[in-house]
Amino acid sequence: MDVSRTYQLEGVSVEALRGVSLTVQAGDYVALVGPSGSGKSTLMHLLGGLDRPTGGRLVIGGRDVNALSPPEMATLRNETIGFVFQAFHLLPRTSAVENVALPLVYRGVSARQRRERAAAMLGRVGLGHRLDHRPNQMSGGEQQRVAIARALVTEPTVLLADEPTGNLDSVTGAAVLELLERLNAESGVALVMVTHDQEVAARARRRITMRDGVVVADSATDDGPPTAISVADPGASHLHDRPLSVDHGRPATLVPAPSAEPRSASGSGPGHPPGGSGGATGATGRLPHPPSGARGPDDAGVAAGGGSES
Repeated sequence: MDVSRTYQLEGVSVEALRGVSLTVQAGDYVALVGPSGSGKSTLMHLLGGLDRPTGGRLVIGGRDVNALSPPEMATLRNETIGFVFQAFHLLPRTSAVENVALPLVYRGVSARQRRERAAAMLGRVGLGHRLDHRPNQMSGGEQQRVAIARALVTEPTVLLADEPTGNLDSVTGAAVLELLERLNAESGVALVMVTHDQEVAARARRRITMRDGVVVADSATDDGPPTAISVADPGASHLHDRPLSVDHGRPATLVPAPSAEPRSASGSGPGHPPGGSGGATGATGRLPHPPSGARGPDDAGVAAGGGSES
């Protein structure tokens, strides 16, 4: 509870979060909104285990992040959280199926099983016919579907989406939102989206509004916010009551929304603007090429950056 995050920027203390308390439940569909500098990207980084609070208590998947070592934090992210970014962050010289399979390297999954699971996940998002295509051979909407498949291949309990439609036209963006909403409804994974788009936010069942580093409105509460920041485990009535685990009871199929824009062999879909949608992720949101040998658990997930706000 009462989570705060203060950054030191050139000798000046900047309070990005000031005493925030909230809970994300299993199956929640949350839109996190607020003006630039309100603290929403910082809160997203904390919920995703990309950063640690300066004060207060942050619980993800039943574990207090302040008690975890960096390798343990990386494992927690890899097993619990899926990330979808505005700028896609796909490896450009790597096929769709290899991009999706990458997080499974850190699980020690064999190459054959990685490809099988990645291919199955691409099929669930409507890209079973594009397994060996590279990002520059795909449209913007298809690239975002690959990014969603990569986020889901580890069967996370929470999906964090930072402006997932920001680089897409309105029709393609709506199709991507339908895909995310089907996942939320069918699989029970909690969906948390940062967005500036009021129409996108209006689709969520729960809306959290931030301003000046505090939560000023939460549609899920009538008598003030809950008592802790937490990330849900499917089936848990309260996030912080359950130990870290991965739910394997996923449906066999996910009906994809149709792609709304033509493919482009030259990659005519939106590119990768500098810094992505959240200044603290930026280029650090890119996953590195895995070496031929196994890597340590601290290489899993996405590295945290500074505290700039979208």
